[in-house]
Amino acid sequence: MVSSDLAASRAQHRRTLESLSGLLLALFVAMISSTVVSTALPLIIGSLNGTQTQYTWVVTATLLTATATTPIWGKLADLFNKKTLVQIAIVIFVVGSMIAGFSQDAGQLIAARAFQGVGVGGLQALVQVVIAAIIAPRDRGKYNGYLGAVMAVATVGGPLLGGLIVDVSWLGWRWCFFVGVPIAAIAFVVLQRTLKLVTVRREDVHVDYLGAALIAAGVSVLLIWVSFVDNTFGWLSWETALMVGGGLVLLALAVLVETRVREPVVPLKIVVQRTPALAILASLAVGMAMFGGAVFLGQYFQIGRGYTPTEAGLLTMPMMAGVLVASTVSGRMISRSGRIKPYIVTGASVLVLGFLGLGMVDHDTSLVLVGIAMAVVGIGVGMTMQNLVLAVQNTVALKDLGAASASVTFFRSLGGTIGVSVLGAVLANRVASGMSEALHVPAGTSSTGDISALNLTALPPQVQTIVHTVYGDATAHIFLISAAVAVVGVIAALLLKPITLRTTIDLEKKEEKPVSDPVAG
Repeated sequence: MVSSDLAASRAQHRRTLESLSGLLLALFVAMISSTVVSTALPLIIGSLNGTQTQYTWVVTATLLTATATTPIWGKLADLFNKKTLVQIAIVIFVVGSMIAGFSQDAGQLIAARAFQGVGVGGLQALVQVVIAAIIAPRDRGKYNGYLGAVMAVATVGGPLLGGLIVDVSWLGWRWCFFVGVPIAAIAFVVLQRTLKLVTVRREDVHVDYLGAALIAAGVSVLLIWVSFVDNTFGWLSWETALMVGGGLVLLALAVLVETRVREPVVPLKIVVQRTPALAILASLAVGMAMFGGAVFLGQYFQIGRGYTPTEAGLLTMPMMAGVLVASTVSGRMISRSGRIKPYIVTGASVLVLGFLGLGMVDHDTSLVLVGIAMAVVGIGVGMTMQNLVLAVQNTVALKDLGAASASVTFFRSLGGTIGVSVLGAVLANRVASGMSEALHVPAGTSSTGDISALNLTALPPQVQTIVHTVYGDATAHIFLISAAVAVVGVIAALLLKPITLRTTIDLEKKEEKPVSDPVAG
């Protein structure tokens, strides 16, 4: 009897891994689309003669469209076949990647990355939704270890691959975008062969496109304002009043729409509950700190320290190793104990410490110290990112799983979008003032003429030295801001109720029924 149960358990585990294989490939291609560019981006923007603001928006554009479309994908997953939706997201991603690879200037690249982000948003949201639909929360922790491993391979291998591509003359930076195409095609085929899901379709289909559009528009207006304020126009100006006021009005309208539509893109009835609300707040803070801080590490090593893209990829490995180890180990420990809050609190606290360490770097800090700080950041990310999603998934019924999972991913991506934009604007302003001071030119004028400061090879040697120093010293400030934002995540994690993961796919029936006994409770 025992051997029969063991054989059945192994067979089920094998079937689950087969179903996961295509999903993990899809997640990998979504993640590598950003990591493969991270170390190559300074050279890409330099070769296109782009600015620091455009550097930021190449990242922000993808995050913004991924953020705006994530909840739509999540809602569609509650209405249509999840496997088909994942495959549609893969096709969109491939088309966006091809367009990005053929871009002729920074503006075209930003537009292509925005389109690519629609596919990335689908892959990020739908992989989580499908996994939640086929694996019970209590068992999901150990499978999150596989997710963590894929994330680690993408985050470790992506920067190295991107560095190698741009350092090999016969390839060139365009292959940073083309390289994901064959991987995406393989993921499409593997999904078709291995993933078997029942089609779920409701009669009253309604997707809140208006709410998603208003949220995206409101956030976009505010982020554009952040990118140009104190540079193109002042804090107290009609442009500031128009953009801030317009952005807030659009977001207020979005909230109004969300309270009235049948199928809100952000389900307020779910996100106002204590556990989802606090998990979302923590995800927002972690996303701001993690995306915002990590995006500029490749730039720090290349522009601030003078390393090649390949060397920069190697130097970011401590952070990726931290993500791999922490996500795998914490996932298995959570599955064993069923308790999740202690790991989230610990991870959020470690994240703060890591960013405080990075906040002390300058243009000649020991690489050993930088590596230790990055590893600590990676450990914090590995213990929080997936587990915050799991905490929310554990509190909702199967019918709300898509919307709930996508809501957490939405706010984490929103935090990342805001973080990259805000920290990029801070870095651009500090670099501009530092360059003006070092080269003794008036503030607000181009300190390197018509040549981008990121195009180091086209600058005179003495100017290159100044650029290294200014970028290396300015980067520490954005990591200190990341640490301050991450503190919010710690507070939210501490306020979470103790959570015991359930062992069933759906909530128990008694949990779904309202309590009628006046003595209960």
